[in-house]
Amino acid sequence: MTLAMSEPDLEYRRRRLLYRACHRGTHENDLLIGGYVRHHLANLDDAAIAALEEVLDLPDADLADWLVGRLPVPARFGSPMLRAICAFARGERRW
Repeated sequence: MTLAMSEPDLEYRRRRLLYRACHRGTHENDLLIGGYVRHHLANLDDAAIAALEEVLDLPDADLADWLVGRLPVPARFGSPMLRAICAFARGERRW
């Protein structure tokens, strides 16, 4: 059985995610991932936060290539969250 997080805990995780998303180490990813997180931050629930944390654990160089479409996202990393961030980064309205 999974317990829902309390609102203060959820808010802490949201703030932490925003920081991680905007301080990736590369300016390109800071803007792309940080932009997605800023836009969706208020609506991220526990499951979305967990999915986003998994994306943020991926290497910056790979993320940059996938987000702008230089390389396709390998199937094993093609989570709905990463696909949504890619769509957002490319200006697609699927997100």
